[in-house]
Amino acid sequence: MTEATAVLYRPDALIDYAEALLQKAGLAASMAGAVARTLVEGDLLGHDTHGLALLAGYVKELESGGMTRDGAPTVLSDRPAAVLWDGMRLPGPWLIEQGMDMLMPRARDLGTASLVIRRSHHIACLAVYMLHALQEDMLMLLACSDPNTASVAPFGGTQAVFTPNPLAMGFPLTDGGVLVDISASITTNGMSNRKRAAGETFAEEWLIDAKGRPSNNPQVLFDQPPGTLLPVGGQSHGHKGYGMALLVETLTGGLAGHGRADPPEGWGATVYITLHDLNAFGGKAAFLRQMDHVAQQCRSNAPVDAAKPVRLPGQAGLVRREAQKKNGVRLHPSIAAALQPLEARHGLALASARLEAA
Repeated sequence: MTEATAVLYRPDALIDYAEALLQKAGLAASMAGAVARTLVEGDLLGHDTHGLALLAGYVKELESGGMTRDGAPTVLSDRPAAVLWDGMRLPGPWLIEQGMDMLMPRARDLGTASLVIRRSHHIACLAVYMLHALQEDMLMLLACSDPNTASVAPFGGTQAVFTPNPLAMGFPLTDGGVLVDISASITTNGMSNRKRAAGETFAEEWLIDAKGRPSNNPQVLFDQPPGTLLPVGGQSHGHKGYGMALLVETLTGGLAGHGRADPPEGWGATVYITLHDLNAFGGKAAFLRQMDHVAQQCRSNAPVDAAKPVRLPGQAGLVRREAQKKNGVRLHPSIAAALQPLEARHGLALASARLEAA
């Protein structure tokens, strides 16, 4: 499908569609909205492997019992600035929203507040949650691991220990903000699955097979014995990604006291969230003076390629988000196909959210 013929969708209609489908699959109405909004925001930002591409999988998890349909997290520990929840395998986007609502007043009062959640279900696109932090004058850190599976080997090894273990950070600038959403592996499971389904390979050798031989073919993840994704830094400097993966493991499974040492339960997440109130430290004005200066030094930096000026993390996503909110959301073609069997079962149609072809 070309740019000229791509189908565009109304963001509000996509949220309504996703919310209705999740409710028909049994998710409580009070939770379905949070999940639907988070998924559509992922697509608005351009993270199209972690937006509505996840919806079919979430619905199947609800129908199979892999995702809890209603209830509340269990509070396992509650100190003023440090809280631990058992997420009871409830939907991750809803748990994160609830967690941020709980942390905001504590961070305002104490300066910093943290929440760790064990046994959450998948939390979708991490960058989405940074948007709320920007609006609230907070510096936010978010890390996530899935102790139930593994696809990334430690540097120098050939057997998977980690998931891609994403780490996100968000903070405001006078003009916009920064949304960092990166992982400890060179690429993600979502992108690997998409490329394998399409019969595509990566442009570079971002994987190794079970014998440690470099590969650009995502199929090696599914071979027996399986290969793995390489950590950030690849074959020569993968110790950097390895260290980042360990950082995420300590913040999530380590602090949660629950993770890879426990029996797997299925697709899920262990989550770490910290909010810092800018006004509790040097103050918002001083923070912006420093970070605006750094941002300007980055933006005005002489580029290697004049056609590709230096950008801040999240800059393109924020521009894309505003444009797609106004002009319509472009979804990856694989999303509609994955949802068709569920639509037939539940009597919904993604096509009802379409704009005219662009």
